[in-house]
Amino acid sequence: MLSVLNGGIETVVEDWPGRIGYLDNGMSASGAFDNVALGLANLLVGNSPGEAGLEITGGYFEAEFGMDTVISVTGTDMKPTLNNQALPLWESVKVTKGDIIKFSHFGEFGFRAYLGVGGGVDVPLYLGSKSTCLFGSYGGYNGRKLQAGDVIRFGPVTQKLEALAGRRVKESARPRYVREWTLRAIPGPNASPDYLTEEGMDFLFSTPFKIQHSSNRSAYRLQEAQGLSFARPDGGVAGSHPSNVLDHAYAIRGTLNICGNTPILLVADGPTLGGYMCALSVINADLWKIGQGTIGRDFIKFEYCTQEEAIQARSEQRAWLSESSLT
Repeated sequence: MLSVLNGGIETVVEDWPGRIGYLDNGMSASGAFDNVALGLANLLVGNSPGEAGLEITGGYFEAEFGMDTVISVTGTDMKPTLNNQALPLWESVKVTKGDIIKFSHFGEFGFRAYLGVGGGVDVPLYLGSKSTCLFGSYGGYNGRKLQAGDVIRFGPVTQKLEALAGRRVKESARPRYVREWTLRAIPGPNASPDYLTEEGMDFLFSTPFKIQHSSNRSAYRLQEAQGLSFARPDGGVAGSHPSNVLDHAYAIRGTLNICGNTPILLVADGPTLGGYMCALSVINADLWKIGQGTIGRDFIKFEYCTQEEAIQARSEQRAWLSESSLT
């Protein structure tokens, strides 16, 4: 088990792919914001890639282990320490009862770190998932982020700790964190020629957008798109602005919502319906990049992608999140 000493800015329990099958009930999938970092953290400690771990956003998480186990830390480099000694990233490490793990803040690149533990985080399944939905206050650990005094339990480890310790993610398999994140995307469902002009779509696929401070696990708000051109003068009965549409389902996770002239990526805990157009959809294999985008600092740029390319990319990601990535 793990006793939380400092919950940090935002630390939550998340698995992957999250809570699937409830969009028609208004419930987003939630799940790890960066499923690649979580998946590799899990593989290092002998879990399946989708097992629940801790997602540490921003930093400053601190906790004490109440048992011997094996752990791994992936994602942005928050300068983690174990008993005040540097803790390596992308590697499995054995810990003993009484050891204290501590994180600083997010690194030069990336925004979220993941803590994988042997056996996974043991919280009750809610509608088939251990993931936390902060905006619905359900799932995970009591439906909220962690705070001092919380006690997190782990599942059983099926292998000997000595056999799991010392495993590493190959250098070639470690994700590359950058300042400008390229997200492959497919146009639609509300695109040219009915909602945006061809020039408007070209603008979306050629302009880097800075991530705004008003971003969270529900949505990543991007800088205002002054060069966006709409195909309609207004939204008709839906509203005065051409971005307005009659309420419809949102293609989350990863749709680009256009609210006025502001592009907004709807992500993990995003709304399932609303009255604004959705101009494009980020492919599943690139969703992890959004989770590592640092608010107020990083940029996002969209790259055109076909459905066939999206399917191939998803297949390649499955191969990436396998034992072949470890040494």
